[in-house]
Amino acid sequence: MTYRVTLVPGDGIGPEVTSAAREVAEATGVDFDWEVVQAGEQAIRATGNPLPDTVLESIRRNHLALKGPITTPIGSGFRSVNVALRQQLDLYASVRPARAIAGEGTRFPETDLIVVREATEGLYSGVEHWVDREHTAAETVAVITRKASDRIIRFAFELARRQRRKHVTAVHKANIMKTTGGLFQTAFREMAAKYPDIASDERLIDNMCMQLAKKPEEYDVLVTTNLFGDILSDLAAGLAGGLGVAPGALYGEGMAVFEPVHGSAPKYAGLDKADPAAEILCVELLLRHVGEHEAADRVFRAVWETIAEKKFVTYDLALPGYTLRPVAPSSCSAMAAEIARKVPIVDIESPLPRPPPIAVGTDLHLEA
Repeated sequence: MTYRVTLVPGDGIGPEVTSAAREVAEATGVDFDWEVVQAGEQAIRATGNPLPDTVLESIRRNHLALKGPITTPIGSGFRSVNVALRQQLDLYASVRPARAIAGEGTRFPETDLIVVREATEGLYSGVEHWVDREHTAAETVAVITRKASDRIIRFAFELARRQRRKHVTAVHKANIMKTTGGLFQTAFREMAAKYPDIASDERLIDNMCMQLAKKPEEYDVLVTTNLFGDILSDLAAGLAGGLGVAPGALYGEGMAVFEPVHGSAPKYAGLDKADPAAEILCVELLLRHVGEHEAADRVFRAVWETIAEKKFVTYDLALPGYTLRPVAPSSCSAMAAEIARKVPIVDIESPLPRPPPIAVGTDLHLEA
């Protein structure tokens, strides 16, 4: 079977890491037909629009996309393409696994958790304005709805059940934001009662950050709102070894977009230095999504072995703290080539001393 996939190279290091991911994907022997479309700065130069309709149409048509990071200007410029993409396609579930695979220097080697983030509303709804004519005060509105809360919480419990995970934690700030946070809290408690086979509890966002910094191994699936999920997924990535090894996925009804957690890092663009592992692990998630589990196992194993060997790793994985011995860093392309070389020959039957890969699956696209 051939899988037609929309490929969005993105900005900054995006073209380099998506090229690396494509090389590894093709090393699996699975047939891909890539439809390349541009969004972000490249699209602005070509069309004047950071998110052309051709991108949305391609993803709707193919139902699958592999996306590189896209630059979001800070404080000015065009609105986030990432936010607009999620809202336009109703990609409501952002799933970001944090698995400690960064090698011998990882400080929290038992980390194996998933952040499930509602991705279409909250403080990222885009409802904001100036309060006064002088532009000395501004206001942003957090939109939380019962429908979206039920949908993302159900998704988290179904994911936990499918993955045979035992615990779902809701993260909110209902003690202060009693209406919006309280709505999410109520939705969680009522949904949790429908899943008696899965343990559930709640944490306030500030306490959750502290708990993760102390004992991340005690947490399994975290479900939360948009802004809190954005923060927690970066924190979890740091515990597992850094943004360079942190893949992500966005799910909607009948559509899935796979993208790394990290940003576009424009200062490294074109230098062949960026860590391709996160984008390559997005290919792993994509393969699991379409049911190509053996190929996904091979990609995960090849990434893990390459990082463990430390012969071909980029600078971030060669730093003190990620290795117990001096390591000369490799280029992005060299690391990708080594992972691609390993894919057909790795032994996927031998046990790994690291968390198993995540499989999501199309049956988790659930409406409230």
